[in-house]
Amino acid sequence: MTRAIRKAVLPVAGLGTRFLPATKAVPKEMLTILDRPIIQYVVDEARTAGIEHIVFVTGRNKQVIEDHFDIAYELEETLRRRNKDHALELLEKIRPSAGTTSFTRQQEPLGLGHAIWCARDIIGNEPFAILLPDMLMKAPKGCLSQMVEAYENHGGNIISVEEVPWDQTHKYGIVERGAPRTDDTFSITGMVEKPAEGTAPSNLYINGRYILQPEIFGLLEKQSTGAGGEIQLTDAMLTLMGQQDFHGVEFRGETYDCGSRSGFLSANVAYALDDSELAAQLRPMLDKLLVKTS
Repeated sequence: MTRAIRKAVLPVAGLGTRFLPATKAVPKEMLTILDRPIIQYVVDEARTAGIEHIVFVTGRNKQVIEDHFDIAYELEETLRRRNKDHALELLEKIRPSAGTTSFTRQQEPLGLGHAIWCARDIIGNEPFAILLPDMLMKAPKGCLSQMVEAYENHGGNIISVEEVPWDQTHKYGIVERGAPRTDDTFSITGMVEKPAEGTAPSNLYINGRYILQPEIFGLLEKQSTGAGGEIQLTDAMLTLMGQQDFHGVEFRGETYDCGSRSGFLSANVAYALDDSELAAQLRPMLDKLLVKTS
């Protein structure tokens, strides 16, 4: 019997240099998609998938993320006095229950693998999820929910993937596809981080969602630095692949890379068009802008 996925790690220590100067004082994870910060969408995805405890791996100047998920006494008391019940309900809805979030520091920018390793003592000896907060997933059934279902069927380690044009495979971590199964999953027989052009084993890229077994921590602890002088999660997963099964799940939905300006803007437009009131106002504006720039 597989052990339930109760905990998730969200690495939020990145500097967000592609969004400077906006991210000089505001963490990139707190940039908003409509009226909610990006990190809120990712936390909601995790909670919907059954995650009970979220571990944020932070860096300097990220205190506002912790504040966002805490009680804001002055604000909430003001809302009560003014009978702003709807606003109060919104704040209560996003606030995790006491004791269900943890925050730990990654003191140096040593890569994703190092960030995950920093959560080892909080996760303990149980399987866990990883959600990269730059990647915003939009689907009727959340990406992590799809993965948890695959994990309950197959156990092992689960990686979410999507297709990318072949001429862009050198930009991503790419998996090697093995035997398919009847439930839209497949075995993973290899993976490579940013393969040289023309050498990728497939066009399936790792889109920022993982379910991993706790043995990954021991491997990360001994992992030497790889690409970019950082401790790469991919390298540790390759080692673990020699000991445990890895399964791929093709995500059914849309992914927006909010670490890029184009992905961030696309996400804002996509979520705005889902709101009937906003969409009615936005569509004429977009039409007008497109005419001007055509």
